[in-house]
Amino acid sequence: MKLARIACASLLLFAGAAAAQDGGKAITKPTISTQISLGTATPGGGFPVYGNAFAEILNAADPGLSIEPRNTKGSSENIPLLESDQLDIALVAGEPSYEAFMGIGRAATKLKILTAMYSSPGMFVVRADSSYKTIRDLVGQPVAFGAKGSGLPILSRYMLDGIGLKQDEDFKSIYLDRAGDGPAMVQDGRAAALWGAGVGWPGFATMAQAPGGARFIAPDANEIARVRAKHTFLKPLTVPANSYPNQPAAIDSVGSWSFVLARESLPDDVAYRLARTLHGAEAALCKKLPQACETTAANTVAAAPNAALIHPGVMKYFQEAGVVK
Repeated sequence: MKLARIACASLLLFAGAAAAQDGGKAITKPTISTQISLGTATPGGGFPVYGNAFAEILNAADPGLSIEPRNTKGSSENIPLLESDQLDIALVAGEPSYEAFMGIGRAATKLKILTAMYSSPGMFVVRADSSYKTIRDLVGQPVAFGAKGSGLPILSRYMLDGIGLKQDEDFKSIYLDRAGDGPAMVQDGRAAALWGAGVGWPGFATMAQAPGGARFIAPDANEIARVRAKHTFLKPLTVPANSYPNQPAAIDSVGSWSFVLARESLPDDVAYRLARTLHGAEAALCKKLPQACETTAANTVAAAPNAALIHPGVMKYFQEAGVVK
């Protein structure tokens, strides 16, 4: 049974009175609610924060939509849930998306892109009073690489491989049950560093706001060049200055774009409606969540590995709106 209910959805909302009258009583016309399930990730990470904002803004922009966020194990679980029609749309990090689209370690997926979410430059965070200054300083140390099933450990694995390091051999790798557990492990010394990505990432914010503050560690210019030479799908990305407390300078790194992916069987008219609503609500979503300022139709076209991966219903809207020719 498809999760997106359109013509036969339950009647949740009612429109204004119709012109016709019956015995002096106005006849109300019901509005059909389109219910959409949205997979996010474990509590404490960036995906649930984004997913909740995404659902709130789109539901408000189109009262006929009912987008329902659901916590999952993250990108690695969201992909098979979408492929088995157990979710309508879901948040997936750039590296798992890339591997699924390209058929790396698996058959190529038939999932489609609904929208680009935001870029994710990866970096480590340590306590401000720690002695660690570079990535190689962390070799041999316990490092929390993110939640099991999330895309963050995949990004770090590619980045480290690019500079000649192996995540599970050169570090004492820690994989979290909950993304929100990472900052406390660094603060109390169980981990030397926490890996994360992007602007507005909750783990970075928690560390930066903690007593004593935090410091970020990213690949240097030579390391960035080495990573990009080996893994060309990773892009040079920057965390702007003052994205986090006591971060006065911009931080250059590498990373990719995360996406909202849709199940292959999501009807074209539903994808069209979501794209139209999202495009009209871009400013409201940006105001709600800073990192969501990158969630735009233009960025979706630019970030997609190729245009054929964008859902046909979305592309139809983009063409009508003049986003693509």
